[in-house]
Amino acid sequence: MAIMFGTDGWRGIIADDFTFANVAVCAQALADYLREQGPERRPVVIGYDTRFASESFAAICAEVLAANSIGVLLSNRAVPTPVTSYGVVHTGSAGAIMITASHNPPQWNGFKVKSEIGSSAGPNVTSELEKRIADIIARNSVKRMSLAHALNGGQVNMIDLEPPYLKHLSRLVEMDKLRQAGLNVLVDSMFGAGAGYLKRLLKGGTLKLTEIHSERNPSFPGMQQPEPIAHNLTGLISRVKRAHYSVGLATDGDADRLGVVDENGEFLTQLQVFALLCLYLLEIRGERGPLVKTTTATSMVFRLAELYGVSAFETPVGFKYVAPVMMANNALIGGEESGGYGFRGHIPERDGIVAALYFLDFMVRTGKTPNQLIDHLYSKVGPHYYDRLDLEFNPDDRQEIVSRFAQTIPGEIKGKKVVKIDRSEGIRLFLSDGSWLFIRLSGTEPIMRVYAESPSKEESVSLLQVGKQIAGV
Repeated sequence: MAIMFGTDGWRGIIADDFTFANVAVCAQALADYLREQGPERRPVVIGYDTRFASESFAAICAEVLAANSIGVLLSNRAVPTPVTSYGVVHTGSAGAIMITASHNPPQWNGFKVKSEIGSSAGPNVTSELEKRIADIIARNSVKRMSLAHALNGGQVNMIDLEPPYLKHLSRLVEMDKLRQAGLNVLVDSMFGAGAGYLKRLLKGGTLKLTEIHSERNPSFPGMQQPEPIAHNLTGLISRVKRAHYSVGLATDGDADRLGVVDENGEFLTQLQVFALLCLYLLEIRGERGPLVKTTTATSMVFRLAELYGVSAFETPVGFKYVAPVMMANNALIGGEESGGYGFRGHIPERDGIVAALYFLDFMVRTGKTPNQLIDHLYSKVGPHYYDRLDLEFNPDDRQEIVSRFAQTIPGEIKGKKVVKIDRSEGIRLFLSDGSWLFIRLSGTEPIMRVYAESPSKEESVSLLQVGKQIAGV
């Protein structure tokens, strides 16, 4: 079995391919890679989420690195991915391992690698790791010492990553104003590692924050997976409607993504939220800098860039492509369709907790509800409606599906001319009215995703059905 890194790390089914032995191989590959980079032996941070056995997989990584004479700072509890990433920067470490499958269903877990700046490891690093993994498996050459021995010998040290992260976040927004805003906020932590963070940050004022699904439950009951999208947030949506909350906020399994439900119980799409966060930084905070989006993110970013006199960049799907562009251009924000947003002045990585604070700050500083913020956004860029389909397929059929992408595309869809075709990541079609349709395969799971954005909800839904036909589903 080949271990391959997708858009954000390697993910597998627990006890099938995601085993203790395979995780140890991945850790050995990282140790070999770090040793070859030079004599400097800075430590590596290791974090883990609330999934089944995540702490055990993290411990194995610590044992392997320690046996290879690489110091380890091992989190003393389950933490969000952005907390691990910030820990790298705060401690001056060489990088990090994060054990998480993020938003995947409960039977999955994953192995993420972070760089020395806290971002996802780039394709150049992950391709090197893949080569080493294959060689390590062939030679059966994993070094490992017991965690107890490594702790006693000082090769592994336990660390509390939360306090420096919370202190840093308190410098990004005026926390006292948020605490005294009088909002009634409902937070769904989706049984994930982000539980309690917003509550601890915002306690002590007139803002009332209620949290649901804050306990650890690796089966993620009541949802297909801990991804903050509408069909997984039925509990949040119904409670916001019933109890008239000001807003509903949700973070995914490792809290690097954000979902938002407005005061009426309507789910705001990830593309709407991304555009709103761009508008908040440009208009309310008065900041200037490039905006970075992935191919599946909203075209509203280009319009906002034009309105506020800044540049906009587009990257392939995956924050490992977004982060380098952000850093190279001192970008204001980077975002993707999945609900992951990164910000200048923080780490070049997705952070659902910071995104939630910024969204609340947008509400407080404008005095507007989430629905009113959408109206304000559309008054500037026009209406944009987005929808997505996730279609499972047999992994053995992947190549056959890819071959369909080379087939002829109609020159017109629903009366709109196809003005541009991009095949770099699948099939992306741009239509004459500004709509777009995108069909691509996930890089981390056997799922085909069909995306559409258009000036009306009905047209977006209709475009998704066209996408299914083109994909032969």
